[in-house]
Amino acid sequence: MIPARFDYHAPESAEAAVQLLGDLSSSGADVKVLGGGQSLLPVMRMRLAAPEVVVDLSRAADLSGVRDDGDALVIGAMTTHADVVRDPLVREHALLVALATETVADPQVRHRGTFGGALVHADPAGDLPAPALALDAEMVIAGPGGRRTVPARDFFIDVFTTAVGEDELLVEVRVPKYTGWGAHYEKFSRVAQAWAIVGVAAAVRVEGGTIAEARIGLTNMGSTPVRATAAEQALIGRPVTAEAVKEASAAAADGAQPPEDANGDAEYRRHLAGVLTARAVLAAAGA
Repeated sequence: MIPARFDYHAPESAEAAVQLLGDLSSSGADVKVLGGGQSLLPVMRMRLAAPEVVVDLSRAADLSGVRDDGDALVIGAMTTHADVVRDPLVREHALLVALATETVADPQVRHRGTFGGALVHADPAGDLPAPALALDAEMVIAGPGGRRTVPARDFFIDVFTTAVGEDELLVEVRVPKYTGWGAHYEKFSRVAQAWAIVGVAAAVRVEGGTIAEARIGLTNMGSTPVRATAAEQALIGRPVTAEAVKEASAAAADGAQPPEDANGDAEYRRHLAGVLTARAVLAAAGA
């Protein structure tokens, strides 16, 4: 199908994009921001979305790239998935982000889709919100009043809904460094490259064969990513053995409200969360 008619703008900087969004918002226009386009363009072609204006960020060079900022990495919102996966800073200091991004769709999508675009899209089955939550990432949002920083726990509000306002733009993501931590993203889907029925993002720090710290985020276990805090606490001090990790991981779904659909009911997803958490933690710990 062919999208409905729309006006098109391609600002060449984050500042110009924010100014444009402010002007368009004031006019009352229905505006959509185009990042990599891997989510927006298909729904526009099916006319499930018919914005009056599309603001394309692909020419805003200052929105791309990864840089070291002391105790954190800063990932530009328009950095492609492929660039995130192969960036040496990400692999050294935020391995979980790289491993989760490797599972996004297929190579074609990863070469066009963007890190920030996937986070703003906020699909509960998307692979990047859970690691962002697990690692306590911070989202830097720019708007007419300047920039503000929102922690991941407050960024994801509901299905396809984030803290980014209509006249605002996600410009970068700050990810604390987890240098030396083990990491793994375990994703269960019925066919290759499909959305996760359940996914688990796990980062662990091991000392002397014992889990000293653990951070776990769950994919598709609610309307937003879920932090498995009960399992995190249960894992601390446990030896890196299958039995001990499995016992602690049984608490992964505590407090979650998983959806029910053709892929499985809530109880099935709770079971998967425990099983996948154990696998992810053991893999992250090198067991």
